[in-house]
Amino acid sequence: MKTITIIQPWAILIALGEKQYETRSWQTNYRGQLAIHAGKKVDREACEWEPIKSTLAKHGYTADNLPTGAVVAVCRLGECWQVSRCLRDDVILEKDGGNTMREDPIGKKEEAFGWYDDGRYAWELNDVQQLPEPIPVKGRQGLWNWSEGSG
Repeated sequence: MKTITIIQPWAILIALGEKQYETRSWQTNYRGQLAIHAGKKVDREACEWEPIKSTLAKHGYTADNLPTGAVVAVCRLGECWQVSRCLRDDVILEKDGGNTMREDPIGKKEEAFGWYDDGRYAWELNDVQQLPEPIPVKGRQGLWNWSEGSG
């Protein structure tokens, strides 16, 4: 299964269904099943920012108890959108050179959970299922292949 390593707290926000887009500096043509791997790094400062702090607390998490070095969820990568900003500074998601735009806005909470600068990419994550227990796995950069039991 294709897998992406994401530092905490963003990996758990995806697993909890609180974050629908993973923002990256690069696009991917891959579509389909995707495992979400929580890297070993925790951005402790980000865990104190609102609305991240209150969202984590709602689910019983703090910077001290986030799972790391493990696959925490599986989902389906549905679309890869290019990010731009309109004159009002709202986030616009588009593809096909601007010929296709996402009609519904992402919302301020979702925007706070990602890095939505011009030219970045928003990977749309659908059908997210948090695993009952994190599966310890060594992470890698980029998209990489993982199969349960391979560690």
